[in-house]
Amino acid sequence: MKASAFVYPWDVNGDPRAAEFIAGIGVRQATLAAAYHSTRALTPRHPSHRVVTAEHAAVLYPAGDRWEGRELRPYAAGDWAPGDAFGEAAAALTDAGLEVHTWVVLAHNSRLGAEHPDTSVVNAYGDRYPWAPCIAQPATRAYLVDLAAEAAVRPGARGTELESLGWYGLQHLHAHDKTGGVGLGDAGQYLMALCFCPACREGYGSKGLDADELADAVRTALEPVWQGAPSDGGWAGVEKLLGETTANATRAWRDETARTLQETAVRAVRDAAPDGFQVLLHADPVSYHCGANPGVDPAHILSVADGVVVPCAGGPGLLTPFAQQRPDGAVIAANFTVVSGMGGSPGTLAADITEARRLGATEVRLYHAGLASDGDLETVRSALAGL
Repeated sequence: MKASAFVYPWDVNGDPRAAEFIAGIGVRQATLAAAYHSTRALTPRHPSHRVVTAEHAAVLYPAGDRWEGRELRPYAAGDWAPGDAFGEAAAALTDAGLEVHTWVVLAHNSRLGAEHPDTSVVNAYGDRYPWAPCIAQPATRAYLVDLAAEAAVRPGARGTELESLGWYGLQHLHAHDKTGGVGLGDAGQYLMALCFCPACREGYGSKGLDADELADAVRTALEPVWQGAPSDGGWAGVEKLLGETTANATRAWRDETARTLQETAVRAVRDAAPDGFQVLLHADPVSYHCGANPGVDPAHILSVADGVVVPCAGGPGLLTPFAQQRPDGAVIAANFTVVSGMGGSPGTLAADITEARRLGATEVRLYHAGLASDGDLETVRSALAGL
């Protein structure tokens, strides 16, 4: 069962032992970041540093000429990933015998929202989410599609994994985040993710909704939740809060917007890539969910991409809807966190992989080879060796 480990360029560059070390844990592939959001990351084995601060979302290679004169364009990395950091790391990983695939984060960019606030999701209260570009806006969609094509198809890469190719909502690990004081639940998170930028207001109108009335309905529905009332879970909870007709009209607009962006981005990657280049999406099988693993319709996305990477930190249950719709040859990759300090369970990895395979997984992803301790990775090595 093919396993791949997520890696940052700064985990490898400047450490002559890193690539061989990663290959030694038993993976066949490295999923290497080519475009990534801001982060603060440990590098527990690097000879030159222990903490890397990536101050803003950036491409980790020199951006191409396609961005000349465009207002929305990717940002260059700072000293955390200078020059062609991706290319340097990819070469070292390839020399160590690993197949390299790109890891591309798309609709998650706080600097873009800070410098171009009109690109951001706007909730029913008028609050902007600078980390969340609104994927309904034509200029933002064009930027994301071109970024996907360029960042995915880097020299030497055999495939790509596209993260955050869909809606982003309130849930976001922001600097000193303090948004957990009220339990919004699934339904409340959906209502707080509804966007009211001009493009989305027009989109709701195309589905027969008045945007002002919808925003008022959202605020009214959430008021008891802010006061401490429980938020009903699942889509039934959204329908209860907004009414079935209104709720389904909002979902129709958002699902259509995400689907068409995903179709266009995957097509752009394939147009730019050599034959046999694999395109996977990080995905959740519930289409109204937001975030790094955006919600999709399993049958639809498996007809568009070569497969999906499915979050399994809470168990492998999300694999089943994809496995039930899997066409021959499609990849269903189970993504396990193996950093014990970040809530991962490397000690149960062998059993988790066995269960994931039973539920239809064809491959495994391990988050994250650069962040994990030596002890965690030794446990991973033993688990993979025993399969």
